[in-house]
Amino acid sequence: MEPFYSNIPPQDALEIEQLARLMYDLRSARDEVLTRLGAAEAEQALARIRNGDLPEHPAYEHYLSARILADLAAQARADLAARIEESQGR
Repeated sequence: MEPFYSNIPPQDALEIEQLARLMYDLRSARDEVLTRLGAAEAEQALARIRNGDLPEHPAYEHYLSARILADLAAQARADLAARIEESQGR
């Protein structure tokens, strides 16, 4: 199998690696927040807040943080896909 970065210019490979790392870090941070809430997904955390299993504050703020981190990770994933496509098209 051919290495992924072999046909990508070095500067592009560096940018792709940085985006991939950012995406990983965002997902990891989201997972840490959700773990503190005892939930696997943001929706589960919100349900625990609504049911009274978690105190509204600061749990709701943590829930919002998890949602923001998930949105940022999705944007990083889209940016990564676009950057890879752009690099392979050169």
